[in-house]
Amino acid sequence: MSDFLPTGIQLSYLVAASLFIVGLKQLGSPATARNGNLLASVGMLLAIAATLLDRQVLNYEMILIGLATGSAIGAIAAQRVAMTEMPQMVGLLNGLGGLASALVAVAEFWRLIDASAPIPLDANVSMLLDVFIGGVTFTGSMVAFAKLQGLISGSPITFPLQQPFNILLLIGFVVGSGYLLVSPENVPLFLGVVAVSLLLGVLFVIPIGGGDMPVVISLLNSLSGIAASAAGFVVMNNMLIIAGALVGASGLILTQIMCKAMNRSLFSVLFGAFGTGGAASGGAGAAEIEKNVRSIDPEEGAMMLGYARSVVIVPGYGMAVAQAQHSVRELADQLERMGVDVKYAIHPVAGRMPGHMNVLLAEANVPYPQLSDMDDINPQFEQTDVALVIGANDVVNPAARHDAASPIYGMPILEVDKAKQTIVIKRGMSTGFAGVDNELFYKDKTTMLFGSAKDMVAKLVSEVKQL
Repeated sequence: MSDFLPTGIQLSYLVAASLFIVGLKQLGSPATARNGNLLASVGMLLAIAATLLDRQVLNYEMILIGLATGSAIGAIAAQRVAMTEMPQMVGLLNGLGGLASALVAVAEFWRLIDASAPIPLDANVSMLLDVFIGGVTFTGSMVAFAKLQGLISGSPITFPLQQPFNILLLIGFVVGSGYLLVSPENVPLFLGVVAVSLLLGVLFVIPIGGGDMPVVISLLNSLSGIAASAAGFVVMNNMLIIAGALVGASGLILTQIMCKAMNRSLFSVLFGAFGTGGAASGGAGAAEIEKNVRSIDPEEGAMMLGYARSVVIVPGYGMAVAQAQHSVRELADQLERMGVDVKYAIHPVAGRMPGHMNVLLAEANVPYPQLSDMDDINPQFEQTDVALVIGANDVVNPAARHDAASPIYGMPILEVDKAKQTIVIKRGMSTGFAGVDNELFYKDKTTMLFGSAKDMVAKLVSEVKQL
């Protein structure tokens, strides 16, 4: 039995890793995403159970206390968090994952120091990488959380000689790590490189504006996986290495997809200081052009929608804030009963995290076939009678196509301005995350329906029923 146990643990890890891979594959489609999430969860349960059977795990009491405490906190947080705060939740979890990985390296370092045991070179390299990646992930994710939560400004925070200072810190970490490889027993120096990694995480995220938060969240998610993989090398756990590598690789792929959707390189995202976090734009030009905005009431909007042959609904962060997804589904159902062809146009970076709109619409049980991505729906806008924009901003701004001076120039957008009529539901004339005035609002074919998305959509439903 004792000989079989290590083999059984490794076989369990192999099965768990297979479930992770299949689960990730199924997460690529909305139709199979729930089943993929279930498979990955079963794989994680199997991996945890196998690890607890490992003879190296000695203190089950502490493990059970930690498991009970973490489960209770996680369950309460999951129940209380609003869908609009899900990006902050993801950022927070990314940060805690990075912190856990870094603490593994710190604990292993302390264990070897207390045991007066020599620290092997490979273990030392793994610990230093784990400390660096985990520390940057932790503090960087905390800053991203604070920006999204509004605890600090969503605008880029910069100071003179910021990048040279960051480079000096990075050089200091590399030099200190090199010295630790030669003299690993230097505790003050080890604590110093830990502090530098934490500081670098803060300085890494503060110059990134709200407009790039979806990309930052994806990147930090990837880093949390890489940190977990490094922790696996520290404690020599194959499952942790594999799971971390999968998270790291999938996060990098998602980051690349987000950058492509914004037509921006990862370098420009990290160092371009783009986005103001939604501050209203000013200037005389904006004030003058605002006079040409044409607003309507829900009754007029209902007539435009009810007598249309085709309607494309474009959800944005405003819909998420108002929790209007259920009302939007009700409106779509009512229009379909009247013979209107209804589709949803999903921009890859709409909202504050990748897939934000998909999650909200899935919560309202919107049928998957009605969801169309940007490349599929854009050629159809010219034949669309009404495009209904609910709280979206930068992702529908026509300036991205032609205004070379605009910060969002070149970013692929949903071309709602090509529809025969466009209705925009919005609280006011404030700008989006990029801080750019949206020229769509002033087009001749655009009408504005001012108010909360949930209230306005509910009124549209009521008026459509009376047609």
